Amino acid sequence: MARRARSSTAGFAPGTRTVSAPPAGPEAQLVAKLQRIEALYARAGSAGERVAAERARERIQARLEQLASAEPPVEYRFSLTDQWSRHLFVALLRRYGIQPYRYSRQRRTTVMARLSRSFVNDTLWPEFLELQASLSAYFDALTDRVIEQALEVKAGEAEERGEAAAATAQLEPVDHQPSLL
Repeated sequence: MARRARSSTAGFAPGTRTVSAPPAGPEAQLVAKLQRIEALYARAGSAGERVAAERARERIQARLEQLASAEPPVEYRFSLTDQWSRHLFVALLRRYGIQPYRYSRQRRTTVMARLSRSFVNDTLWPEFLELQASLSAYFDALTDRVIEQALEVKAGEAEERGEAAAATAQLEPVDHQPSLL
């Protein structure tokens, strides 16, 4: 339960500060975690302050401009595994003022951008991987929770059996991969 103290004199001592509870719910916790990761890569002094986050974003954009003059941008092709990764990556590029694009006939999971190699290697890609790991863990947990609530069975991975069990199986396995989309 969150405790809140008011800075007015209505029942509280003057000058008391508000004590806020941690974000409620898994979605709010995920957003807070993603903001902390972004602030870490932006090298901001304080993750919670909007002013510090804006200054950090400005520092990264200034660094991008400096790298562009010292190191010419290269056209990168990023092939992402799913739509969630693509959405995250495009948002991250736009956050840094980079215009993502793709050419006609390229897959929807392909994202193109002109960037300096050092920015990709030092900032963009490591930050994306960390953000993506957080989102994937959240989506995995959410999926399991929804399946367990809807089907009333434990969700998760299939049981792993050794090679000996496969050799003693009486039925020949049949591959089946129908299109899901």
